Amino acid sequence: MFRPVFARIAEGARERDSTRTLPFEQVGWLNKARFGALRVPASRGGHGASLSDAFRLLIELADADSQVAHLWRSHIGFAETVLLLPDDELRDTWFGRFADGHIVGNAYTERGGNTLGTLSTRLVSAGGRWRVTGEKYYCTGTIYADWVAVAASREDVPGRHIAVVSTQHSGVRIYDDWDGFGQQLTGTGTTSFDAVPVDSLLPQDADGAHPESAIYQLVLLAVQAGITRAVLRDAREQVQVRTRSFSTGSGVVPRHDAQVLQLIGEISASAFAVDATVLAAVAELESVLADEALNAAERFAVAELSANRAQTAIQPLVLGAASKLFDGLGASATSSACNLDRHWRNARTVATHNPAIYKARIVGDYEVNGTAPRKLNSVGNAGARHTSTRF
Repeated sequence: MFRPVFARIAEGARERDSTRTLPFEQVGWLNKARFGALRVPASRGGHGASLSDAFRLLIELADADSQVAHLWRSHIGFAETVLLLPDDELRDTWFGRFADGHIVGNAYTERGGNTLGTLSTRLVSAGGRWRVTGEKYYCTGTIYADWVAVAASREDVPGRHIAVVSTQHSGVRIYDDWDGFGQQLTGTGTTSFDAVPVDSLLPQDADGAHPESAIYQLVLLAVQAGITRAVLRDAREQVQVRTRSFSTGSGVVPRHDAQVLQLIGEISASAFAVDATVLAAVAELESVLADEALNAAERFAVAELSANRAQTAIQPLVLGAASKLFDGLGASATSSACNLDRHWRNARTVATHNPAIYKARIVGDYEVNGTAPRKLNSVGNAGARHTSTRF
């Protein structure tokens, strides 16, 4: 069902990246196939896919176009939150929306001014309804979405609150102002909210142990896996047709050059290892979510450690493969017309999200000192002491 759509998406990926053409049409194709309802039970109009199967498909989509896969990150994370909602009516409402092709975007992070662990975006009750006001950045996927999940604070109840609002409301402004050198088509820019009425206010994660952050990180790793597959595909295709060799080389065409073949083999091994690592981490998360013997804190710790280990292992493999691509092809491969640098640019950009150095430290602290991962649900300015408003 999805592979023909992925193939169509792949056809224009290189050109869209070169021309900075946002993939609205391609998102529409996925909506028609109800990609956003992968995890919705079949009895509620969805595909009823397991978490592992959903991630296998996400990796395939990222192979076709990493930017299209990445823009679904918020929706995928939100859908997993919906699956765990204790409110049957609210859960069924969102199942119906996903089955109808609705997409949910993200407005969690603030660009600056807020202290680490706090939020400047506010929820205020007015006219008998909650309304949200504030400005967010890194709003991946929101420009393509019908709804957006907004992280906000309330004066009356401490902690982070997730309010879902319609992107069609006049008080919502979405800007395509992401200026990173990679993943430029993901809509990772600014979204502002001016007294926007709230459609759904999700229940707070009372014990602070929802595996949400692990799911979000695993989506990024699936995108990295797709990029590595795409690197292998481009390297293989370029070597197969290349006739030009070097005076310092073996004197045979590249497809029969033992050193070039070794390099392609190394890229292939990296792609295999990245795929396997992502899927192993997803399987671990799937097992954790199904294990009723674990309490919430244990579930969170296992999920976080699994995602953190995977991220630490994957990042150098992906970046190394994207660089090796050029070693087997030479200077002509750096032509902007080839746009082969997009793989490295996109991989490097994805790798900056939630830097792996911190994840490796968290894993090391657990291994040596038994320190459980700590949850802090808001990026912000460091330096000030965290107060009771931290969450």
